[in-house]
Amino acid sequence: MRISRRGFVLGTGAAGGLLVAWALTPRRFPPPLAAGPDEVLFDAWLKIGKDGVVSVAVPEVEMGQGISTLIPQIVAYELGADWRQVAVEPAPVSGAYANAPLAAHWAQLWMPLLPGLADEPGSLLARRFAEREAFVTSADGTSLTAHEEPARIAAASARAMLAMAAADRWDVAWEECDAQAGFVVHDRKKLSFAQLVEDAAGYTPPRPAAVRVEPMAERAAEFPPGAPLRYPRLDLPAKVDGSHAFAADVRLPDMLHAAIRHGPVGDSRLGGYDTHQAKAVQGLVKLVNGDNWLAAVANDWWAAERALSLIAPRFAAQGRAESAKIDAALREALHYGTATRIAERGDPDKWLSDKFEHVAHYAVAPAIHATLETASATARFQDGKLELWAASQAPQAARRKAAAALGIAVERVVLYPMPAGGSFDRRLESDHLAEAALIARELGRPVQLTWSRWQEQVAGLPRTPLHAVLAARTAPDGSLTALKLRVAMPATAREFGQRLFANQPPQDALAAQDQGDPLAMAGMVPPYGIANLVVEHVPAAIGLPTGRMRGNSHALACFLIETFIDELAERAGREPLSYRIAMLGGDIKLAQCLQRAASLAEWNGGAGGSGQGLAIHHMAVAGREGRIAVIASARHDERGIRVDKLTAVADIGRIVNVDIARQQIEGGLLFGLGLATGSTSAFGDGLPLTGRLGMMGLPLLTDCPEIEVDFIDSAEPPFDPGELGTIAAPPAIANALHSAGGARLHALPLTSEAQ
Repeated sequence: MRISRRGFVLGTGAAGGLLVAWALTPRRFPPPLAAGPDEVLFDAWLKIGKDGVVSVAVPEVEMGQGISTLIPQIVAYELGADWRQVAVEPAPVSGAYANAPLAAHWAQLWMPLLPGLADEPGSLLARRFAEREAFVTSADGTSLTAHEEPARIAAASARAMLAMAAADRWDVAWEECDAQAGFVVHDRKKLSFAQLVEDAAGYTPPRPAAVRVEPMAERAAEFPPGAPLRYPRLDLPAKVDGSHAFAADVRLPDMLHAAIRHGPVGDSRLGGYDTHQAKAVQGLVKLVNGDNWLAAVANDWWAAERALSLIAPRFAAQGRAESAKIDAALREALHYGTATRIAERGDPDKWLSDKFEHVAHYAVAPAIHATLETASATARFQDGKLELWAASQAPQAARRKAAAALGIAVERVVLYPMPAGGSFDRRLESDHLAEAALIARELGRPVQLTWSRWQEQVAGLPRTPLHAVLAARTAPDGSLTALKLRVAMPATAREFGQRLFANQPPQDALAAQDQGDPLAMAGMVPPYGIANLVVEHVPAAIGLPTGRMRGNSHALACFLIETFIDELAERAGREPLSYRIAMLGGDIKLAQCLQRAASLAEWNGGAGGSGQGLAIHHMAVAGREGRIAVIASARHDERGIRVDKLTAVADIGRIVNVDIARQQIEGGLLFGLGLATGSTSAFGDGLPLTGRLGMMGLPLLTDCPEIEVDFIDSAEPPFDPGELGTIAAPPAIANALHSAGGARLHALPLTSEAQ
């Protein structure tokens, strides 16, 4: 629909709203938000109603990480709003919300030939790409990095305009006014936002924006666990009472439900199927087939699922994934493959040319996301226009995939963003949206496609497996003088990039697995001051499509490095904490985290029989840094691995919301516990051998340990804490199990037999 500038401004005014301060966002973007009746639109980020309610746009998917509270909190603080009158509005896909820092971080994926031209956090080329492609992707903890500043500027500009309206009424300078709790105040005078908002639309905000001297920040000491919160989560009440709508909760008039069966992992094609058995299923409407899937559509999902169970479609597949073949490919690559050198320091070739003092071999199995909410999407295709209701971490990529499936322009696809019931990077993939679009076109009615848990296991993309060898040379006192990491795994980041940016199906993207991949090796450089170091990636084509998962390569790196460092400390007869501290002269902040964690956990030296183990990690993404130290108390009992306590201390820069930061660390620790004890599956004949959550070794409520989390005060830019706990928990648990009297564990999950 074509909208003229005059028609937009006057049209929203006629509806009771006014467009103001639009110049604060790039002019080349069409207005992403629309003002409702009795609303005034301020920039792309917020609207204020004549009742004083402030509606804040959130461009990234809420998947438990709290972004639908963090961005409104930043706006409310900068604006001076009353938190009780702040609401959230999911933002449409628009370049106005481009995630330029993530685009820079992923430059090798969208510009593989010359990524160095766009990989700096402030890269203008990355910003232009992100804006042009409406790259509004939620990943790698870059939400605050990308959106805090523009949200602050929008709120500060709106505050200035409200102050100008009030100042003219009081005949004072607007700079002397402030906004607090939803009122503009000057001495003893005050006027509410509701009283001023319509007049404020006529003012021009200052440039540059008059942001508050101090950005939004909370100190951990002010908000210990259980303390009253200044900014409680906005989504919590609805999640508690069950009214919060997720993707599978969408209901449209005349809507049908679809279940699906995918072919085995490999080059699968749908073969024959017998519909005779399904004729008796009441409510079955139609069968729809794709190249490698068959969907049943019925009046309710259970009928559709039952029909597919009776039909039992057959698939022809070549190159089906097999765990034995995957392990063989990784082992072959590790021993004989050509490596890409990712990093080096000193003269490692000289130091490591002689016999190593210590060598350890590692194996990590594929890890499965196990999201609570399986893939679900609702599609309606009418008059050449597709509407989609789904949760997506990469909404523009999802629109493109659905548009390509139907052969229509991406502009004809409207995506209504829904929250996710956990994602852990699973919703960066969007094959289910394309399937829902095709089924809806075939039926001519709205259709909601929901994958069963089994289909989530079959068609979901696990975190990459790997084989690795770590080798070290040490000085006479046991200190580390040279270290080599050689890691064999697919080029999983490049493979993901082919799906996200080139819209390739998983089977076609496998062609990228045998390339060197620095992004897939992120985090493999230890945080320690090691004089001679070399890190090598040996790409391996394993025939199993791989995807991203919470923690990604950092979780793999931390397990390899921190368990190996523990072994070196033991060989040297050194206490594990002091052994690490001696090598952390270049990272005092990480040493501070470790010392604080040791104090809180009452660290006893990690001696034999103590059952205590530790791990640390430093993570840098898009110019921001985060650090964590974790101390675990663990043992084996009659039920297997038992973790009694996890203590974590993190340095994540300036904290916006302490409660959400603590939740993210706690949740990450439990997710890491799940990765340590299970979350995996072997593959046979192209199918996972683990089909249910109950078979995956995930921790139950009774398995959850005592958790203690603390933070280091810092004025550095905020770092997202969501992945730090996931990264450091498995090696801390592995080291604790060894100190409790167990063997050294070189495999993930820890219940696997060491390679």
